[in-house]
Amino acid sequence: MRILKETTPVSDGFRMPAEYERHQGCIMIFPERPDSWQYGGYAARKAFVQIAEAIAESEQVTVCAGGARYDNARALLPPHIRVVEMSSNDAWARDYAPTFLKNDKGVVRGVDWGFNAWGGLCDGLYFPWDKDNQMARKLCDLLGFDVYDMRDFILEGGSIHVDGEGTCMVTECCLLSKGRNPGLSREEIEVRLRSCLNVSVVLWLPWGIHNDETNGHVDNICAFTRPGEVVLAWTEDREDVQYPLSKACLDYLEQAVDARGRKLKVHRLPLPKPVTVTEEECRGLDACWDEPARRPGERLAASYVNFYIANGSIVMPGFGDPADAEAKAVLEGLFPDRKVIQIYTRDILIGGGNIHCITQQIPAAD
Repeated sequence: MRILKETTPVSDGFRMPAEYERHQGCIMIFPERPDSWQYGGYAARKAFVQIAEAIAESEQVTVCAGGARYDNARALLPPHIRVVEMSSNDAWARDYAPTFLKNDKGVVRGVDWGFNAWGGLCDGLYFPWDKDNQMARKLCDLLGFDVYDMRDFILEGGSIHVDGEGTCMVTECCLLSKGRNPGLSREEIEVRLRSCLNVSVVLWLPWGIHNDETNGHVDNICAFTRPGEVVLAWTEDREDVQYPLSKACLDYLEQAVDARGRKLKVHRLPLPKPVTVTEEECRGLDACWDEPARRPGERLAASYVNFYIANGSIVMPGFGDPADAEAKAVLEGLFPDRKVIQIYTRDILIGGGNIHCITQQIPAAD
């Protein structure tokens, strides 16, 4: 592995492929943090295993586990899923595993962004995050990929979505938050995205999902389903605090044009009814920084948009809500060539994210 500091992906001819392009595999991280995963994380691990098995039906899955949990991970996961010992502070592979790039010859490289737990000492979610910040280089070393050193720029994988044809989608509420890159203007942030992802158009959605503690990652509210088309988290309930947020994003997207000059086709994906934390669930979580990790009645950022596009399937969340079936039907219509697998993920949602947040795809090398 070479750590590349003198060049940029765009100067070297590398781009970030869309998630719906062919994968070599997927990275996940085994959960164990007691202020994220209630009651020892046993229920969360069960969901992680189900997700890993669903993805592994059509691509190689690599699960990273800390030393204390390696034997448990190896015992729970089937033999065709690779398990490697690698320490981390939590289990959010999307956000601090490398963002993988590819050139026209099929060579794959990684990008090592700076990670500060979604806001550092300003409004971050835990400290320290040093092991997380090492994961990108460790994984590139494991996989044999060169890696671009972009640690001076704070960015998480869940805060970007690309169409593979020159368009990137982000949210203002996240990328312009005070805890990430306060010394950079919106224009300067966009320059970094263009040079690192090899995109020519950056779409800035105004908002994410209400109470999303990542400051509103784009992967929880909107995702590309194919070039020129997106799916947007939507509610028809005008009394819901989410309605004006989704409506502002819809208004923006309906006037947006992508890098190929196309007006976007927006598909509305229904949201479940508000999901809130119970007192019993709160009792199963350790405190963080002398504060409760969750409070009873706290609304969680539940969204069906937080799905993973595998080679042969769409692996999507379920919440035990009447909208589960409707959301699955929408995705089945948008991805007719993939099997849609819905997994109950409340125990992951309590940890702060969902299926897309705990996965990171590796593009297929030619």
